[in-house]
Amino acid sequence: MFIRRCLLGNSSLAYKTVSDLFDDAALARIERQIDEWLGRARTNHANILAVDRSEEDEFRWYVRMAGEEKDFTTIWFTLGQRTLRYETYVMPAPEQNAELLYETVLRRNEKLVGAHFSIGLEDAIYLRGEIGLSALNEVELDRIIGTLYAAVEQLFWPLLEIGYAKAATLRTQRNSTRTA
Repeated sequence: MFIRRCLLGNSSLAYKTVSDLFDDAALARIERQIDEWLGRARTNHANILAVDRSEEDEFRWYVRMAGEEKDFTTIWFTLGQRTLRYETYVMPAPEQNAELLYETVLRRNEKLVGAHFSIGLEDAIYLRGEIGLSALNEVELDRIIGTLYAAVEQLFWPLLEIGYAKAATLRTQRNSTRTA
């Protein structure tokens, strides 16, 4: 049980639930809302190329977006009994300057709202977060998508250049073919 201690006036402790546990009916309602909200996001944002559901897990969605800096960004959403978790893959584990790269993303965490960089499988870099279901609405879902997309777009090449010797050359080549 998720609880938090609240100090009362006479120094006795009371316990208060931090987040609600949603039952199957409530989760089904939230699932339908997320389907609707993501459908509208797909319609309203040209850079969202696809919104789909995982075939393996009924409570998992992905949003695939076209980017300027990183060709594609895919955000995965997973519905739990208390929270909606979200994540996107940023880049593979660095080949060089790992300590500097990890320091850079840790310092960036200070500036992010509702998301944080983390190290995942095979030491790859991810951007992750979660929101309590009682706080979830269409505006928040849109903010989450925008936050993750903007962070990846802003930091993808700078992080690659820290972690890979050839990244700066690849970026220059990529930019020259786009302007040609």
